[in-house]
Amino acid sequence: MSDIRMPGVFLNFSRFLAGIVFVYSGFVKGIDPLGSTYKFADYFVAFNIEFLEPFALALSVLLSSAEMLIGVMLLAGVSMAIATWAVLLFMGFFTILTFFIALTDPVADCGCFGDAIILTNWETFWKNVVLMGLVINLFIQRKKFKPFFAGKTIELGTVAGFLIIILAISFYSYRNLPLIDYRPFHTGADIVEKMSVPPDAPSDEYEITLYYEKEGEVKAFSVDEIPDSSWEWVSTESTLISRGYEPPITNFQIESVREEIDYTHDILENTGYTFILISYDLEKSSKKNITGINRLASWSSAQGVGFICLTASPEPQIDDFTERTGAMYEFYHTDEITLKTIIRSNPGLLLIREGTILGKWHYRNIPHADELSDNLLSWSVGLQQDSRNSLVTLGFILALMLILALLRAFRPVTGNPFARSQKVEKKH
Repeated sequence: MSDIRMPGVFLNFSRFLAGIVFVYSGFVKGIDPLGSTYKFADYFVAFNIEFLEPFALALSVLLSSAEMLIGVMLLAGVSMAIATWAVLLFMGFFTILTFFIALTDPVADCGCFGDAIILTNWETFWKNVVLMGLVINLFIQRKKFKPFFAGKTIELGTVAGFLIIILAISFYSYRNLPLIDYRPFHTGADIVEKMSVPPDAPSDEYEITLYYEKEGEVKAFSVDEIPDSSWEWVSTESTLISRGYEPPITNFQIESVREEIDYTHDILENTGYTFILISYDLEKSSKKNITGINRLASWSSAQGVGFICLTASPEPQIDDFTERTGAMYEFYHTDEITLKTIIRSNPGLLLIREGTILGKWHYRNIPHADELSDNLLSWSVGLQQDSRNSLVTLGFILALMLILALLRAFRPVTGNPFARSQKVEKKH
């Protein structure tokens, strides 16, 4: 009996695992469309096809939506003929692509799981190889799946419904901040702590090779085998053996615009509250809420709360921006990539105290001065609680969908979308 059931169990396992991977991969990118946009732009630059950069956002949404839709179709057993073809073509293309990327190493992280799980290019390729085996199994046995719904119209309607929900998630995350923030600059993060290296953390280990020459012969020596003075030193080579601890935040520095003085620790260790406006490029920043930003800056000044702007724009652009918008706050320089990592909004806003991020806002949602409380800590804790409640609700919905998928995958054969391969003889 176990030999008869095993093919069906493994086929459902393949369907379920592939579906989970696709849903998760698409979801973590779908809730952060700008993050995937930046990753596409990195690839375009690496492959010298910068002319495609204007399409990066559209490709980001298309990729995440396709992944989530394929994954949901696999989990729900909807339109399996289409789903198996789609997942085979998808995995075939990306397995070849990730192999090429692993060989050439144009970027350090492929971004296949967004910022949620960081994989090396080779790890990504081998992950795809394993997944490809499951997908081939699904494709070969695709005719053994029965349609879940009786009519094609209902199946297509279900797929369309899934697609609308998926696109709505990306649209909401683009116009606001990501629903879940996987980056080291999430609300509640201590920036100073995430920049620090623990005293007992392992360091990078290198193998040092020394090259010396004597009578036209060049030989390699280790640091423990340095030759006598009759040999002449030629060069030294360092090879990384094992990488040590690397803090989550490595390139965060705040410098004054004109004097290039480092104010990083002065700002992060300030015991008072500081609003930090983030704009990696002032020329590209949205001007839709400038009035609200200036009003908040004026309120902060009156309340003794700090208000500064971090940007990567050069001084002439800062002067032009100040003149056009009437900005009455200090500007500081920070690396552009770091600013894009801190917040997916241009401009965006942080509230920090002693290096801890108490709040983050998209420029569309920057708080009105009238909403603020004199006790900013209590006010920000309330905002975090509201955000936490929303995440709990989202997690409950996703868990419910997962349970339903599990019940569908492993319930009795009757009515199951998987049709067992053996034929049942009719009784006469």
